[in-house]
Amino acid sequence: MSVFSIEEKINVFREIFGRTPQYFSYAPGRVNLIGEHTDYNEGFVLPIAIEMGISYVVAPREDNKVRLYSADFGEFNEFSLEDIRKSETKWSNYVRGVAKFLSERVLLRGMDALIYGNLPIGAGLSSSAAMEVGAALSFQAVSPFQMDRKSLALLCQRAENEFVGMRCGIMDQFASLLSEEGMALFIDCRTLEIRNIPLPQGYSVAICDSKVRRELVSSEYNKRRAECERAREILGIRALRDATHQLLEEKKKHLGETLYRRAKHVVEENQRVLSAIDALRANDLQEFGDLMKASHISLRDLYEVSSRELDILVGIALSIPEVLGARLTGAGFGGCTVNLLREEARENFEREVKKRYREATGLEAEIWFTRPAKGGFVELFSS
Repeated sequence: MSVFSIEEKINVFREIFGRTPQYFSYAPGRVNLIGEHTDYNEGFVLPIAIEMGISYVVAPREDNKVRLYSADFGEFNEFSLEDIRKSETKWSNYVRGVAKFLSERVLLRGMDALIYGNLPIGAGLSSSAAMEVGAALSFQAVSPFQMDRKSLALLCQRAENEFVGMRCGIMDQFASLLSEEGMALFIDCRTLEIRNIPLPQGYSVAICDSKVRRELVSSEYNKRRAECERAREILGIRALRDATHQLLEEKKKHLGETLYRRAKHVVEENQRVLSAIDALRANDLQEFGDLMKASHISLRDLYEVSSRELDILVGIALSIPEVLGARLTGAGFGGCTVNLLREEARENFEREVKKRYREATGLEAEIWFTRPAKGGFVELFSS
């Protein structure tokens, strides 16, 4: 993970590409406060953009070449806009996928890009969506086209679904592009309606990295999606968003125990998101925290995507009096937990969680504190 000053960004770009960059693009990662595994079921989610992300330092080219250098991987990659194929250099495929689907709709120019970030890869903080959004904003900066942010986010999602091969929902790309500072972003994943919900002052979001990694493309994420699809078919509805408790009970024998549990989680998690919004609007952070706790229990017991390490992290966090809520966030099986706590408890929280997690697992947790950040943007380097 690399962090550069403005001068260093320009100098590193000059060293690599032999010329001066023109634009700086930035896309944040995200953490989901509540609403897990609901997005691809056309349900509700409530993420925030976080104060970590992926940066692109770019300059347009006169030809169709795209030359990329990843400071984090120390790798160079190049492709032509006239022949975009998947690469064995995996990180480049997020840029290639965005370029492929943009080039089908608009006129793209080639570019040189230095890419770096401070988002941990594989931790469930959506480094992939940040890569895609940063690429899309960079191509938009150097090319003669305009596209509204929702359309750009949907195109980035398509790149991840169809080019990279990860069947993500729309939450990550929307959060990275459409978030506002100080706000959680409510997303209706069916209608694509969004609402910005203020997070009260005096509270922090803590992200705890378990240091347990899963490769999502080959994990059980796609299996869970397939289980939801089978449940939907048995229930005879468009998406699990449309299921009710009554319908689940009527069809329980047809669903079988596993599909019933998966569908039950989605139904109840959608309601928790709506209740969480009401809690924020009422400034009832205790209720919001209780909903986070219930979400984790459901993800552990009904959706079965937790892990020993994630359960330990949540348990430690909830034993600290100033912590209102804690849950796993992201696809699960590893990665991070998200925690809501009073700001004055940051130091004690970090000390206690790291110490007790190390004692319980032998692993070193990494912890970041954040407030809701703004979505991606592009700046012109001054001459």
